[in-house]
Formats: sequence, structure tokens, C-alpha cells
Amino acid sequence: MNWDFAFQAANIWALIMWAMLILLPRNALAGAAVFYGGVGMLCFAYTLFMGLVVGGAVDPVSQSEGAGASFTTIAGVRGLFSTDGGVTIGWIHYLAFDLFAGLWISKDADTKGFSRLVQSPVLLLTFIAGPAGLLVWFIVREKRARAAAGPRRRFT
Repeated sequence: MNWDFAFQAANIWALIMWAMLILLPRNALAGAAVFYGGVGMLCFAYTLFMGLVVGGAVDPVSQSEGAGASFTTIAGVRGLFSTDGGVTIGWIHYLAFDLFAGLWISKDADTKGFSRLVQSPVLLLTFIAGPAGLLVWFIVREKRARAAAGPRRRFT
């Protein structure tokens, strides 16, 4: 398996989808392209590659120092990322979720009437550092989100 090619292809594909999300007018076709063509394809690549690795068809993870690959210990996670395949799969995971977060931010921002000038830096931050961009968006949107929700109801 050529993991370097898969890594580069996923990066280029995600970059194209982010460019569409940030630069193109928002309409149903562009939204569907980013959602299905971007997030969906990255999720498909992740699932396919993970299945091939877990099934032992490609790039089996070595059992070094008695610590098997797992999500429950640092050594186990290190084992998961100890191969080019593991790194590529993990990176595609990040690309898919960050793009999904960016798509949600853009839809939420459009709904709440934020200009593209406000959205673009947040989307760029989300592209570069997903959770940081999402946190900034939560802060930026707070006042409008509360206004849109209306007065709080008390439970008695």
C-alpha cells in the first residue's frame, strides 16, 4: 500500500473542499459537494483503510515491547500510529472531522446572519487547528445564538 500517496491525496482533497467551503457561494450544490464529496469521501477512505489494516490485509501493526495497539493506553495509541498506515488513517480522521466542523460552522453562521468576513478567519482556524476554530466559533456565535433561542424557560 502506498501510504504516502494516500496521505497526499487526502490532503489535496480536503484542501479543495475547504477552498470550496470558504470561497464559493453557498448553495445546495456546493453544500452537497462538501458534505458528500468532502466529508463523505474522507469518511469512506478512513473506513476502508481502517478495515484493511484491522483485517491484516495491509500494514499490520507490530506488537512492540509487549504493548499491543489499543485506545486504552498511551503505548497502545503509539502502537496504532507506529506505521505510515496508522498515521495516514489518523490524519484522514482529523481531516474528515475538521471539515465536518467547518461545514457546520458555515451553515450555523449563514443561519445567524454572519458575514463571510467573520466566517473566513474562523473557518481557516478550523482548517488549521479544528478544535481551536470550533471554540472560537462557539464564542463568536454566543450572543446571536442566545437571541435566536429566545427567553429561557424555568422548570418548576
